[in-house]
Order: sequence, then C-alpha cells, then structure tokens
Amino acid sequence: MPIGLVALAIGGFGIGLTEFVIAGLLPEVAADFRVNEAAAGWLISGYALSVAVGAILLTAAVTRLPRKQVLVGLMVLFIAGNLVSAIAPTYSVMLTGRIIAALCHGAFFGIGSVVAAGLVAPAKKAGAIAVMFTGLTLANVLGVPFGTFIGQAFGWRATFWAVTAIGVIALVGIVTLVPRPTAETAHVSNLRGELRAFRSGQVWLSIAVTVLGFGGMFGAFTYIAFTLTKVSGFATGAVPWLLVLFGVGLFAGNILGGRFASRRLDLTLIVLLIGLTVVLAVFALSAASPVATIIALVLMGAFGFGTVPGLQTRVMLYAPEAPTLASSANIAAFNVGNALGAWIGGITISMGLGFTSPLWAGAAITAAAVIAMVVAATRRSASPAEAEAELVAV
Repeated sequence: MPIGLVALAIGGFGIGLTEFVIAGLLPEVAADFRVNEAAAGWLISGYALSVAVGAILLTAAVTRLPRKQVLVGLMVLFIAGNLVSAIAPTYSVMLTGRIIAALCHGAFFGIGSVVAAGLVAPAKKAGAIAVMFTGLTLANVLGVPFGTFIGQAFGWRATFWAVTAIGVIALVGIVTLVPRPTAETAHVSNLRGELRAFRSGQVWLSIAVTVLGFGGMFGAFTYIAFTLTKVSGFATGAVPWLLVLFGVGLFAGNILGGRFASRRLDLTLIVLLIGLTVVLAVFALSAASPVATIIALVLMGAFGFGTVPGLQTRVMLYAPEAPTLASSANIAAFNVGNALGAWIGGITISMGLGFTSPLWAGAAITAAAVIAMVVAATRRSASPAEAEAELVAV
C-alpha cells in the first residue's frame, strides 16, 4: 500500500471527526453560547450545506492547480476553520469556523479520491479510494466517542484543539508522504474541460444513485436515536455505544466494498443497494427486538458505506479526462442525499407514522437507487464505447 494513502486517510479522519463529533457536544456548546437547540443545530446543518457548496465551487476554482498543492491548501483551510472554532468567543464566530472547515470537506475527498486512485495500479483504484475513506469511517468508530469524551471531560473547546492538531499531522503527512507528480501524473485541467465531464449520462446516473442510496441510509440514520430509545427500548446512555457498532459496520463495509468494486463495479453496487434496501425493511419490521436492532445497525452501516468506494470510482470512471470536478460533485451528492433523506424521514414522523417510518422511507428511497443503478448498468452494457472505457479505466 502506498504510504501516501495513509496521509490521505489521516486527513479524512480529521475531517470526519469535525463533521460528526459536534453532535455529541451540542448541549455543551449551546449552553456556553446561550443559544437554543435549533440554533445549535445549525452548527451541523450549516456544515453540511457548506460541504455541498465547497465541493463544487472550491473545486472549480482550483482545477488549474496541481492536485498535491491543492490538498495542502485544503488542509491549511481545515486547520484554520477548527482553530477559529476552538477559540470562538461567540456563536457567530463558531459557526464561521464550522463553515470554513466544511468548505474543504468535499474538495478534499473529491480531489483526494483522484490522487489516491493515481497512486495504485488501475485494477486497485476502488481499493485505494476505500483506504482513504477508512479515515472517515474510523472517525465514526473511534474518533466520535473519544472526541465526545474529551469534550465532556475537558470542555468542548478541547475537542476542537485536538482536531486542529490532527489537521496539522495530516498536513505534514501530505507534504512529506504524497509523492510529487511525475510527468505522467501531473495532469492539470481547466474548468471548461472539467465541465465536459457532465455531458456524460453515466456521470449523472452515478450522482443520482449516490443521492438516493445515501438518502435512504441517512434518512433512517438521522432519527436512529428515537428508534433505539422509543421502539427498541434501549436506554439513552446506550445510544453512543450502539452507534459505535454502526461505525464498525461502516468500517467493514468500506473495506470490503472497495475490494469487490475493484473486480465487478456495477454488480457490487447493485448487490449492496439491494442488501441495504432489505436491511432497512427488516429493521423496520424487527425494531422492537434489541438483538435484531443491533444486527441491523451493523448491517445498515456495512451495506450503506460499502457503496462509497464504488460510487466514487464510477463517477471518475466516466469522466476519465476530467475526474476532479465530477469526483467532488459526487461528494456533494452524498451530502445532498443526507439532507434529502433527513427531510423525508422528518415528514414521515410529522405525519404521525411512528419512529420506524424513517426506516420504511429509507428503504423506499434506496429501492429507487437500485432502479437507477440497474438503468445505469444496462445503459453501459448497451454502449460498446462505454464498456470499452470501463475495461481500460478499471
């Protein structure tokens, strides 16, 4: 495994920690700044919206620059954002720090995916992307519980100081471990060339699958604490540890999904999305059983995040001459899916359908992702030119 992938994974770990750890610290942050829960929630939703904006606009702005230099600049932006959050004297400054850090999120994973794929042989691209995203999954498994513990023990600012330090480590790693581009890999594109990637129907289909697939999983996950406590009967104090199990599923799914996607990309995605649809439906039916709930949590994370390396690889596959903006657009699509799923899940609860209704809604959304993925695979098979492109790229 190229050592540069480790540096990218560390950066992914820090970014994932920044995104998710705030959820466990919202009560402390709200009390410190004397704002209500709704205002504090903007530290999460504002971050997600900024990720989607930054993934497109920031990537478009740096398409002409060498990718390693861009990654270095993005980590500097990440460090600055978390430093602002750590020292923020007011809620507004804290929100500003969150937005600054979020702007680098989509561009880092989008450009980092292209860099990671370029560090390995063509047949190992999905696996390399999975290694980079391992940092994101480990942020859920280890980082969030540990970061919450630090914040509760030493104050929430200590957590952001720790994240800032992780950013510095990632920055040093990228500078020293990610190889300098060679004459073959030093591809510098332009915005017009990158935008040509969106002429491909397969790129749009891949993005649609991303929105629907993650919309289904996160539509269910957003309200999972209510399902666990109100339906499954778990105590509130057990929820963080149950989410660790969900994170274990994320980690395993990411690694295995990357390996299988490297062999049979479209088939792997179809199988994983069907599996996720079934898991969500069975979870909804068996949520009253604590044992079944634990199993379903792990499987939901595994099938859901198992699609990430394949989806990221696929959108790059059909934009071979201009993968950077397409890759970042797919990262934005993940966050659009998160917001869409959470919105639909909230509607089902507001309609009085109960706390298993987001699971049913998630299953329906993911079923739509299956249909979109089958259409994409069928269209690819019907196009000799695209099939040949896949064989060359993968």
